[in-house]
Amino acid sequence: MSSTHTPTARTRTRVPTTVITGFLGAGKTTLIRHLMENAAGRRIALVINEFGDVGVDGDLLRGCGDAVCREDDIVELANGCICCTVADDFLPTLTALLDRAEPPDHIVIETSGLALPKPLVKAFSWPDIRSRATVDGVVALVDGHAVAEGRFADDPDAVAAQRQADEMLDHDSPLAELLEEQVGCADLVVVNKTDLLADGGRDRVTAEIAAHQRAGVQVVFAEHGRLAPEILLGLGMGAEDDLDSRPSHHDALDGEHDHDDFASFVMSLPPVRSLDTLTAGISQAIAAHDLLRVKGFVAVADKPMRAVVQSVGPRIQTYFDRPWRPDEPKETALVIIGHQGLDEAAIRRTVAPAA
Repeated sequence: MSSTHTPTARTRTRVPTTVITGFLGAGKTTLIRHLMENAAGRRIALVINEFGDVGVDGDLLRGCGDAVCREDDIVELANGCICCTVADDFLPTLTALLDRAEPPDHIVIETSGLALPKPLVKAFSWPDIRSRATVDGVVALVDGHAVAEGRFADDPDAVAAQRQADEMLDHDSPLAELLEEQVGCADLVVVNKTDLLADGGRDRVTAEIAAHQRAGVQVVFAEHGRLAPEILLGLGMGAEDDLDSRPSHHDALDGEHDHDDFASFVMSLPPVRSLDTLTAGISQAIAAHDLLRVKGFVAVADKPMRAVVQSVGPRIQTYFDRPWRPDEPKETALVIIGHQGLDEAAIRRTVAPAA
């Protein structure tokens, strides 16, 4: 079946919705923040789903300016992966947005980095939603630097060697499967962090994506999530009517799956004396425990500003985003995400040995 899909007149009468998917740390929040700051008068509602218990992404987006990131236009779903809680969380949330006296002009959904996009797209076929909203397009954001380094790619030769040594081992990579699922459902693939790519990096990433993307899907490149809204919005794909061209490993399970390959916990600390010391501890924990993602807010003892910490793989970014408000506790809260079996106690000792 051809993957091209011609939008119908019915598609254009419903509230268009863009699903932005991508692995942990690919830059989805940065992309959406840039989109909101350049919305050109569109009223965009955001539905944000995070893996972990601290609302980092939502809080960062609320800080991008009252005019475009209004409190009531940002909804966070923190009860689990959005693709696993469609009926319980997502559909009531979407219905509430559509029931407003002034519905949004466009809805943007930021999935967690562990989400499968197809179950979410399929939800737009539900009778209560189908006549009122449509999936304008699925955008898969890819961390170009990570993919160029082969972080999410299987190594068939290495797998064969390990299986020969121990036939009981199962070396299928959940990270590679997630990349395949997200790219394979996309109407547009955005390769982010191109400023970090070495010579030949674009070719390596393009080759990896080509193995999973559907025919006719375009790939665009971005730095720091900076893309014009016209590239991301108005695709008019009506993706819920085009599910057959978006195969998934989980089709036979009717969308049911779990995330037992991954684990997360929240690390809370009093104000730290040194941001550099904390990031050094985070770096050691990433290397020792193969952490996928660390993100959160840091209170530094002698600073009135809140610090943001974001990491993916070995790369750690920190910056001060705003002053602490009088009504919020001045404390550090970090979401730690990794593979199942995390040694939480050891990670805590490494990140903050004096705590």
